[in-house]
Amino acid sequence: MAEAATKNKQGPVNELDLTKIDGNGDFPCPKCGITISPEDESEDVYIIVEEKVNNDALEELVIQCNKCGCQIRLTGFPALEM
Repeated sequence: MAEAATKNKQGPVNELDLTKIDGNGDFPCPKCGITISPEDESEDVYIIVEEKVNNDALEELVIQCNKCGCQIRLTGFPALEM
């Protein structure tokens, strides 16, 4: 899994390219290891912090783990739609 940490004003943001994930899209939080699933819409495990949309297509999503506060930038959405 390709992960890179970049800095923003809230602290480090871990990047995760969804095209690099095998299986159903679940992945562990890079900080605490809790499983984050795109199927979970309850906001019990994570919350959506920011969405980047271009021409009605989701390009990027920043989520925050509710367990440890880690922020994760998810990329690769356009490639998943092809």
